[in-house]
Amino acid sequence: MRAAHRLDTLPPYLFKELDRLASDLRRQGKDVINLGIGDPDRPTPEPVVEALVAAAHNPANHRYPDYAGHPDFRQAVAAYYARRFGVELDPATEVLGLIGSKEGIAHLIWAWADPGDVVLVPDPAYPVYRTQALLAGAEPYDLPLRPETGFLPDLAAIPPAVLSRARMLWLNYPNNPTGAVATRAFYEEAVAFARRHDLLLCSDAAYVETGFDGYRAPSVLEVPGAKEVAVEFYSLSKPFNMTGWRIAAAVGNRTAIDALGTLKSHLDSGPFTAVQRAAIQALSEPEGPVSAMNDLYRRRRDMAVSLLREMGLPVTPPLSTFYLWVPNPRGWSSAETARFFLERSAVVVTPGNAYGAHGEGWFRISLTISDERLRQGLERMAAALGA
Repeated sequence: MRAAHRLDTLPPYLFKELDRLASDLRRQGKDVINLGIGDPDRPTPEPVVEALVAAAHNPANHRYPDYAGHPDFRQAVAAYYARRFGVELDPATEVLGLIGSKEGIAHLIWAWADPGDVVLVPDPAYPVYRTQALLAGAEPYDLPLRPETGFLPDLAAIPPAVLSRARMLWLNYPNNPTGAVATRAFYEEAVAFARRHDLLLCSDAAYVETGFDGYRAPSVLEVPGAKEVAVEFYSLSKPFNMTGWRIAAAVGNRTAIDALGTLKSHLDSGPFTAVQRAAIQALSEPEGPVSAMNDLYRRRRDMAVSLLREMGLPVTPPLSTFYLWVPNPRGWSSAETARFFLERSAVVVTPGNAYGAHGEGWFRISLTISDERLRQGLERMAAALGA
C-alpha cells in the first residue's frame, strides 16, 4: 500500500526537526517559549461567544447549513464591506461563506487552475498558495518579495512566456510573514495587470483589520472595476481571535465565487450555522474588539522592536500584522538561526525559508503571546547572543 503520488510534489516540512528538538527540550523539563505560531492568545469577545451559545441552543441550526453560507451571514459580510471599504457586494452572487479562509484559498486554486497552468505566487508567502498549486497539478511561479521594493512583487519582471500560461495572481497584504503593506496605487496597478493578462487576482486579506500608527489597510476591491478580475478572502480569525472557529468569506468576482461554490458543494456542507450567527455578531460591532487588539499588538510590537534592536538586529516596525520579520544574526542561515535560539534559549522562532526561498536570511517572530512571556523569550535570545 502507498499514498498518492501527488503527495510527493509537496516540499519537505521544514518545521519537523525544530518540532522534534522542542519536544525533546520539554521532555527534559525545559520551559520552551513559542514565538513562532501566529495564533492570537486572547479570547474571542464575549458577545460573540454569547451569540454562539444562543444559536447552538436553537435546533434549527443543528441541521445542514446553506452550502454558500446563510443569507444573513452573507448579508452581514456585504454590509461590513460597504461600511469599511465603500465596496458594494451582492450577497447572493458575490459573497461565499467559508470554513476558514485556508480552505477557500486552497479550493479556489483547484477550481481555477488546470494541470499545466501557472499560478503566480509571492515568495516568501503563506505556504498554502504554493502547495495547493502543486497538488492541483499547476506550476507555481515565484514572485520575489524583497526589502528594497517594500516586499511588493515586481509584476513587470514576469516573463511573457510565464504570463501566457498564468491563470491566477496571489497577493497577501498586509503580508505574512514580512508585515509589509500595500498602497491603493499598487492595487490599481495589480488590477490593471490582471485585466491586461486575463488573470484572476486573488487577495488574501486575513490581516486587513490589524493596523498601527494610524494605518488602515485598503481592500483590493476598492479599485474601480476590481470585481471584474479579483476575489478577496476575509477572515474573522485574526481581528476577533476566532482562529479555532473556522469562519471566513470569499468576496468579489461572481464567476470565481460561483466556481468556488460549485467545487465546495462537492466537498463540504458550509460552516456550522451557529458559528455564522456568532460571526454576524462580530461583524455588526467590530470597532471595539479590533481597536483593543490593535492597541495590544502595537504595545507588544514596540517592546519587541526595542529589545531586538538592543541585540543589534535592525528590525523595521511594521504598520500591520502581528509579526516581526527580522534579519538573521551573524550571517547565519535561517535554519541555523532557528536552531540556535531553540537550543541555546529554548525559544521557538520561525525560519524565514519556511515561507519560500526568498525568505532565506530572515526569521519571523509572532506577537501572539503574553507581554510577560514575549519579554522573557526575547531576553533569553539576547542572553544567548551575548554569551
